[in-house]
Amino acid sequence: MILGKKIMKTSGIPTLLGIPFDGCSSYLRGAGDAPGKIRKALRCDASNSWSELGVDLGVAGVYEDAGDLEFSEAGGFAAIEAGVGALIDQRKRPVLLGGDHSITHPIVKAVARQHGDLTIFHFDAHPDLYDEFEGNQLSHACPFARIMEAGLAKRLVQVGIRTINRHQREQAQRFGVEVVEMRALPAYEKLKAAGPVYVTFDMDVLDPAFAPGVSHREPGGMSAREAIAHLHGIEGEIVGVDVVEYNPVRDVSGVTATVAAKIVKEILGKMIAG
Repeated sequence: MILGKKIMKTSGIPTLLGIPFDGCSSYLRGAGDAPGKIRKALRCDASNSWSELGVDLGVAGVYEDAGDLEFSEAGGFAAIEAGVGALIDQRKRPVLLGGDHSITHPIVKAVARQHGDLTIFHFDAHPDLYDEFEGNQLSHACPFARIMEAGLAKRLVQVGIRTINRHQREQAQRFGVEVVEMRALPAYEKLKAAGPVYVTFDMDVLDPAFAPGVSHREPGGMSAREAIAHLHGIEGEIVGVDVVEYNPVRDVSGVTATVAAKIVKEILGKMIAG
Protein backbone atom coordinates (compact mmCIF):
# COMPACT_ATOMS: atom_id res chain seq x y z
CA MET A 1 0.00 0.00 0.00
CA ILE A 2 2.84 2.36 0.81
CA LEU A 3 6.20 2.03 -0.85
CA GLY A 4 8.91 1.62 1.76
CA LYS A 5 6.83 3.02 4.63
CA LYS A 6 4.49 1.83 7.33
CA ILE A 7 1.05 3.34 7.78
CA MET A 8 0.72 5.29 11.01
CA LYS A 9 -2.24 4.56 13.26
CA THR A 10 -4.54 7.55 13.17
CA SER A 11 -7.89 8.68 14.48
CA GLY A 12 -9.85 7.25 11.55
CA ILE A 13 -10.05 6.53 7.86
CA PRO A 14 -10.06 9.57 5.54
CA THR A 15 -13.53 9.97 4.05
CA LEU A 16 -14.59 12.24 1.22
CA LEU A 17 -17.80 14.23 1.62
CA GLY A 18 -19.03 16.73 -0.92
CA ILE A 19 -20.45 20.02 0.37
CA PRO A 20 -22.23 21.53 -2.69
CA PHE A 21 -22.83 24.97 -1.13
CA ASP A 22 -22.03 28.40 -2.54
CA GLY A 23 -24.79 30.42 -0.91
CA CYS A 24 -22.37 32.78 0.84
CA SER A 25 -20.24 33.66 -2.18
CA SER A 26 -19.78 37.40 -2.59
CA TYR A 27 -18.87 37.75 -6.27
CA LEU A 28 -19.72 34.73 -8.38
CA ARG A 29 -21.59 31.53 -7.64
CA GLY A 30 -20.68 28.17 -9.10
CA ALA A 31 -18.48 26.58 -6.42
CA GLY A 32 -21.44 24.45 -5.35
CA ASP A 33 -20.97 22.40 -8.51
CA ALA A 34 -17.37 21.50 -7.67
CA PRO A 35 -17.55 18.22 -5.70
CA GLY A 36 -18.59 16.02 -8.61
CA LYS A 37 -16.04 17.63 -10.93
CA ILE A 38 -13.22 17.00 -8.44
CA ARG A 39 -14.25 13.37 -7.97
CA LYS A 40 -14.34 12.80 -11.73
CA ALA A 41 -10.85 14.26 -12.12
CA LEU A 42 -9.56 12.24 -9.14
CA ARG A 43 -10.69 9.03 -10.82
CA CYS A 44 -9.64 9.98 -14.34
CA ASP A 45 -7.57 7.38 -16.19
CA ALA A 46 -5.23 10.10 -17.43
CA SER A 47 -3.25 9.53 -14.21
CA ASN A 48 -2.78 6.63 -11.83
CA SER A 49 -3.91 6.20 -8.24
CA TRP A 50 -0.53 6.66 -6.54
CA SER A 51 0.32 9.76 -4.53
CA GLU A 52 3.82 11.20 -4.51
CA LEU A 53 4.37 9.95 -0.95
CA GLY A 54 4.00 6.36 -2.20
CA VAL A 55 0.38 5.69 -1.25
CA ASP A 56 -1.80 3.73 -3.67
CA LEU A 57 -5.24 5.27 -3.34
CA GLY A 58 -6.61 2.52 -5.55
CA VAL A 59 -6.29 -0.06 -2.77
CA ALA A 60 -9.73 -0.85 -1.39
CA GLY A 61 -10.33 0.61 2.07
CA VAL A 62 -7.51 3.17 2.27
CA TYR A 63 -10.12 5.90 2.04
CA GLU A 64 -13.89 6.10 1.67
CA ASP A 65 -16.35 8.32 -0.16
CA ALA A 66 -19.59 9.27 1.59
CA GLY A 67 -21.05 11.04 -1.43
CA ASP A 68 -22.48 14.55 -1.28
CA LEU A 69 -24.29 16.02 1.69
CA GLU A 70 -27.91 16.87 0.90
CA PHE A 71 -29.48 19.97 2.41
CA SER A 72 -31.46 23.09 1.64
CA GLU A 73 -29.54 26.34 1.26
CA ALA A 74 -31.49 27.89 4.13
CA GLY A 75 -30.46 25.12 6.54
CA GLY A 76 -27.03 24.62 5.04
CA PHE A 77 -24.74 25.47 7.95
CA ALA A 78 -26.61 23.34 10.50
CA ALA A 79 -26.70 20.42 8.06
CA ILE A 80 -22.98 20.77 7.30
CA GLU A 81 -22.07 20.78 10.99
CA ALA A 82 -24.31 17.77 11.66
CA GLY A 83 -23.09 15.84 8.61
CA VAL A 84 -19.43 16.33 9.42
CA GLY A 85 -20.08 15.54 13.07
CA ALA A 86 -21.74 12.26 12.07
CA LEU A 87 -18.64 11.23 10.11
CA ILE A 88 -16.39 12.03 13.07
CA ASP A 89 -18.69 10.05 15.38
CA GLN A 90 -18.06 7.08 13.07
CA ARG A 91 -14.32 7.54 13.67
CA LYS A 92 -13.68 8.89 10.20
CA ARG A 93 -11.51 11.83 9.21
CA PRO A 94 -13.52 14.12 6.95
CA VAL A 95 -12.08 15.38 3.67
CA LEU A 96 -14.62 17.93 2.47
CA LEU A 97 -15.00 18.96 -1.15
CA GLY A 98 -16.52 22.45 -1.35
CA GLY A 99 -18.24 24.64 -1.98
CA ASP A 100 -17.34 28.18 -1.03
CA HIS A 101 -15.13 28.98 1.95
CA SER A 102 -18.02 29.79 4.27
CA ILE A 103 -18.43 26.05 4.84
CA THR A 104 -15.22 25.93 6.88
CA HIS A 105 -16.92 27.57 9.88
CA PRO A 106 -19.57 24.85 10.48
CA ILE A 107 -17.04 22.15 9.59
CA VAL A 108 -14.56 23.38 12.19
CA LYS A 109 -17.35 23.64 14.77
CA ALA A 110 -17.91 19.90 14.33
CA VAL A 111 -14.21 19.03 14.30
CA ALA A 112 -13.41 21.15 17.37
CA ARG A 113 -16.00 19.30 19.48
CA GLN A 114 -13.96 16.12 19.04
CA HIS A 115 -10.47 17.62 18.88
CA GLY A 116 -9.38 20.25 21.39
CA ASP A 117 -6.30 22.44 20.91
CA LEU A 118 -6.87 22.48 17.17
CA THR A 119 -4.31 24.05 14.82
CA ILE A 120 -5.61 25.28 11.47
CA PHE A 121 -3.31 25.54 8.46
CA HIS A 122 -5.08 27.79 5.99
CA PHE A 123 -3.90 28.11 2.36
CA ASP A 124 -5.47 31.08 0.60
CA ALA A 125 -4.91 34.30 -1.33
CA HIS A 126 -7.30 35.99 1.14
CA PRO A 127 -7.30 36.03 4.96
CA ASP A 128 -11.13 35.71 5.15
CA LEU A 129 -11.04 37.60 8.45
CA TYR A 130 -13.65 40.28 7.79
CA ASP A 131 -15.97 40.89 10.70
CA GLU A 132 -18.69 41.20 8.08
CA PHE A 133 -18.69 41.49 4.31
CA GLU A 134 -21.48 43.17 2.37
CA GLY A 135 -23.62 42.95 5.49
CA ASN A 136 -23.11 39.21 5.94
CA GLN A 137 -21.14 37.89 8.92
CA LEU A 138 -21.33 34.37 7.46
CA SER A 139 -19.85 35.35 4.09
CA HIS A 140 -17.06 33.29 2.58
CA ALA A 141 -14.92 36.33 3.43
CA CYS A 142 -15.58 35.91 7.18
CA PRO A 143 -15.20 32.27 8.34
CA PHE A 144 -11.95 32.72 10.25
CA ALA A 145 -13.26 35.68 12.20
CA ARG A 146 -16.13 33.47 13.35
CA ILE A 147 -13.83 30.54 14.11
CA MET A 148 -11.34 32.56 16.14
CA GLU A 149 -13.85 34.64 18.09
CA ALA A 150 -15.55 31.40 19.15
CA GLY A 151 -12.24 29.91 20.34
CA LEU A 152 -12.53 26.91 18.02
CA ALA A 153 -8.78 26.84 17.29
CA LYS A 154 -5.77 27.54 19.46
CA ARG A 155 -3.70 28.51 16.43
CA LEU A 156 -4.41 29.75 12.91
CA VAL A 157 -1.61 29.87 10.35
CA GLN A 158 -2.45 31.46 6.99
CA VAL A 159 -0.16 30.74 4.04
CA GLY A 160 -0.02 32.43 0.63
CA ILE A 161 -1.91 35.59 1.59
CA ARG A 162 -1.63 38.46 -0.89
CA THR A 163 -4.77 40.61 -0.53
CA ILE A 164 -4.72 41.61 3.13
CA ASN A 165 -6.06 45.09 3.92
CA ARG A 166 -5.96 47.26 7.04
CA HIS A 167 -9.14 45.85 8.60
CA GLN A 168 -7.96 42.28 8.17
CA ARG A 169 -4.50 43.10 9.54
CA GLU A 170 -6.23 44.46 12.63
CA GLN A 171 -8.35 41.32 12.83
CA ALA A 172 -5.26 39.12 12.50
CA GLN A 173 -3.60 41.01 15.33
CA ARG A 174 -6.75 40.79 17.45
CA PHE A 175 -6.95 37.01 17.09
CA GLY A 176 -3.22 36.27 17.11
CA VAL A 177 -3.26 34.88 13.57
CA GLU A 178 0.10 33.92 12.04
CA VAL A 179 -0.10 35.43 8.56
CA VAL A 180 2.51 34.29 6.04
CA GLU A 181 2.18 36.51 3.01
CA MET A 182 3.00 35.11 -0.39
CA ARG A 183 6.13 37.24 -0.65
CA ALA A 184 7.50 35.54 2.52
CA LEU A 185 7.30 31.95 1.27
CA PRO A 186 8.48 29.24 1.81
CA ALA A 187 6.89 28.68 5.23
CA TYR A 188 7.73 25.09 6.18
CA GLU A 189 8.73 25.95 9.74
CA LYS A 190 5.25 27.37 10.39
CA LEU A 191 3.58 24.11 9.42
CA LYS A 192 4.42 22.18 12.57
CA ALA A 193 1.89 21.34 15.26
CA ALA A 194 2.06 19.21 18.40
CA GLY A 195 -1.66 18.38 18.38
CA PRO A 196 -4.48 17.81 15.89
CA VAL A 197 -4.38 19.72 12.61
CA TYR A 198 -7.14 20.92 10.32
CA VAL A 199 -6.16 21.92 6.77
CA THR A 200 -8.28 24.27 4.69
CA PHE A 201 -7.13 24.73 1.11
CA ASP A 202 -8.68 27.51 -0.98
CA MET A 203 -7.88 26.90 -4.65
CA ASP A 204 -7.18 30.58 -5.21
CA VAL A 205 -3.99 30.29 -3.15
CA LEU A 206 -2.64 29.04 -6.47
CA ASP A 207 -1.64 31.46 -9.18
CA PRO A 208 -4.42 31.71 -11.81
CA ALA A 209 -1.96 30.28 -14.34
CA PHE A 210 -2.32 26.96 -12.48
CA ALA A 211 -5.94 27.31 -11.35
CA PRO A 212 -8.03 29.67 -13.47
CA GLY A 213 -11.28 28.06 -12.31
CA VAL A 214 -11.83 30.20 -9.20
CA SER A 215 -14.18 33.10 -8.58
CA HIS A 216 -11.50 35.48 -7.26
CA ARG A 217 -8.40 35.22 -9.44
CA GLU A 218 -5.42 36.80 -7.71
CA PRO A 219 -2.11 36.83 -9.66
CA GLY A 220 1.17 36.19 -7.91
CA GLY A 221 0.17 32.99 -6.15
CA MET A 222 1.70 29.60 -5.45
CA SER A 223 2.57 27.12 -8.13
CA ALA A 224 1.05 23.68 -7.86
CA ARG A 225 4.50 22.36 -6.89
CA GLU A 226 4.92 24.93 -4.10
CA ALA A 227 1.50 24.04 -2.71
CA ILE A 228 2.18 20.30 -2.75
CA ALA A 229 5.57 20.80 -1.08
CA HIS A 230 3.94 22.78 1.74
CA LEU A 231 1.19 20.20 2.19
CA HIS A 232 3.80 17.43 2.36
CA GLY A 233 5.71 19.52 4.91
CA ILE A 234 2.90 19.61 7.47
CA GLU A 235 3.84 18.03 10.80
CA GLY A 236 0.99 16.93 13.06
CA GLU A 237 -1.96 14.58 12.77
CA ILE A 238 -4.40 15.82 10.14
CA VAL A 239 -7.89 15.19 11.52
CA GLY A 240 -9.83 17.02 8.83
CA VAL A 241 -9.46 18.86 5.52
CA ASP A 242 -11.46 20.96 3.15
CA VAL A 243 -10.67 21.94 -0.44
CA VAL A 244 -12.83 24.89 -1.43
CA GLU A 245 -13.55 27.67 -3.95
CA TYR A 246 -13.05 25.68 -7.14
CA ASN A 247 -15.58 27.22 -9.51
CA PRO A 248 -16.22 25.06 -12.59
CA VAL A 249 -17.98 27.98 -14.32
CA ARG A 250 -14.61 29.75 -14.53
CA ASP A 251 -12.48 26.73 -15.42
CA VAL A 252 -10.51 26.37 -18.66
CA SER A 253 -10.50 22.90 -20.27
CA GLY A 254 -10.97 21.30 -16.85
CA VAL A 255 -7.43 22.20 -15.80
CA THR A 256 -8.48 23.46 -12.35
CA ALA A 257 -10.47 20.29 -11.68
CA THR A 258 -7.33 18.30 -12.44
CA VAL A 259 -5.24 20.46 -10.10
CA ALA A 260 -7.89 20.25 -7.35
CA ALA A 261 -7.91 16.46 -7.70
CA LYS A 262 -4.11 16.41 -7.44
CA ILE A 263 -4.31 18.45 -4.23
CA VAL A 264 -6.90 16.03 -2.83
CA LYS A 265 -4.76 13.05 -3.87
CA GLU A 266 -1.67 14.42 -2.12
CA ILE A 267 -3.64 15.34 1.01
CA LEU A 268 -5.14 11.85 1.18
CA GLY A 269 -1.68 10.36 0.70
CA LYS A 270 -0.33 12.55 3.47
CA MET A 271 -3.13 11.57 5.85
CA ILE A 272 -2.69 7.86 5.17
CA ALA A 273 1.11 7.90 5.28
CA GLY A 274 1.16 9.95 8.46
